Amino acid sequence: MLTGLLGAPVLLVAACSGSSGSSGGSGGASGGGGGDTPKTSAAKITVSPADGVTDAAFTDPVKVTVTDGKLGSVKVTDAAGKAIAGQLAADGTSWTSTDPLVSGTKYTVAAVATDGKKLEADSNTAFATATPANTFVGYFTPENGSTVGVGMPVSINFNKPVTDKKAVQQAITVVAEPGVEIVGHWFSSTRLDFRPEQYWAKGTKVTLKLRLKDVEGAKGVYGTQSKDVSFTVGRSQVSVADLSADTLTVTTDGKVTATYPVIGGAPEHKTWAGKLVIAEQYLQTKMDSQTVGLGDEYNIPDVPHAQRLTSSGTFIHGNYWSPASAFGSANTSHGCIALRDVKGAGDPGTNAAKFYASSMTGDVVEVVNSGDKTVDPSNGLNGWNMGWADWKAGSAL
Repeated sequence: MLTGLLGAPVLLVAACSGSSGSSGGSGGASGGGGGDTPKTSAAKITVSPADGVTDAAFTDPVKVTVTDGKLGSVKVTDAAGKAIAGQLAADGTSWTSTDPLVSGTKYTVAAVATDGKKLEADSNTAFATATPANTFVGYFTPENGSTVGVGMPVSINFNKPVTDKKAVQQAITVVAEPGVEIVGHWFSSTRLDFRPEQYWAKGTKVTLKLRLKDVEGAKGVYGTQSKDVSFTVGRSQVSVADLSADTLTVTTDGKVTATYPVIGGAPEHKTWAGKLVIAEQYLQTKMDSQTVGLGDEYNIPDVPHAQRLTSSGTFIHGNYWSPASAFGSANTSHGCIALRDVKGAGDPGTNAAKFYASSMTGDVVEVVNSGDKTVDPSNGLNGWNMGWADWKAGSAL
């Protein structure tokens, strides 16, 4: 009786152990009987960045390698399911991503490899890229959705100096419909403007495409923007301020639409010559001579119908303090161009009000016979005062 009890467990163990000598099938599946021990692939997959990393360098590629085997497939996707392209080495032992990674993004990596016995090994990992600590942005003119005059360039001012101008300019595209050659020009390490050779044609639709995200503008300083900005060129209006005749002649869509008497800069404060683009418009604004280095010569709190022509302080504006007889006959200003107006900017019938109402940012005021030199092209939105060859020479591409 005792012998029978001891023999029963031995039989049970034998029944569970199966045939230990049978060989496994493909991918580690066992052979006949369905009870063989699964075989483990000798292939070992390594993924860089490693699983769980949360601050991987987005400037480095994803690398997948295998020892004792060859890679069969590698798939890297971002959180939205977009696949990242890569290249498998000729010997099948490594794979490297060729698409750039994006900062602050989570990625998953799925890889499959086989060893010499055709047994498969797989790897499923995830990591996230770091967000750069030091960044730059570009502030652009004109605004998205705006309608502007034919002289409006695309002007981008960066909040930090750019040392790799080529990389930054390559990440910015300006296109127009109808098409025209558009070239960028660096005025400084913080300013890049784009324009065609001639003024825009009226009705042109212009799109600025910023693809600056993760572009290294300077060592360790990366862009953050990826957006499109579009604007439309309105009717064509170019005015000529002849400061010998003291007149402003307005031409709209090829026809003279108005002529106004004006006051230009006095001999000791001559008005810049050249093609000056209206950059800003103010129904009323304060003008203080101390802000332009002229001491206490004037401080007017309510200059009406003011339109900025240069960064240094040149405006074409209304004037209610000079006698009516001065307009068209005397140049007595501190460098601005003045049209007759009333205090408070409340009369739409004044010359200043009418010119203001007919104008928009991007319109051009061409100043001739002022007795002064041509305005610096970087002083305001006035790149039209540079020849096309010189303009193109300022491109980084």
